[in-house]
Amino acid sequence: MNLILYSKPGCHLCEGLQEKLEEILKDPESTCKFELEVRNITTRDDWFQAYQYEIPVLCVSETDTATEKLIPRFSPRTPVRKLQQVLQKYL
Repeated sequence: MNLILYSKPGCHLCEGLQEKLEEILKDPESTCKFELEVRNITTRDDWFQAYQYEIPVLCVSETDTATEKLIPRFSPRTPVRKLQQVLQKYL
């Protein structure tokens, strides 16, 4: 599965979520397996129009389809372990 993080440069909420997701990926004991793709919304007008007021936005996408499923927004204070537990439901 792929996780897609819609973000933009300089967004501290986006950077914080990305750091937590990368921490999960680096954890050898993690059972939460995914590939992380970070999309800069300022590079495409359709992404910018869709997400400019919503970032960070996290979606899950199956590798063989172009369909994206939105994952409910996390609090910036969500600990890494809790984030991992919630992601398990979507992956």
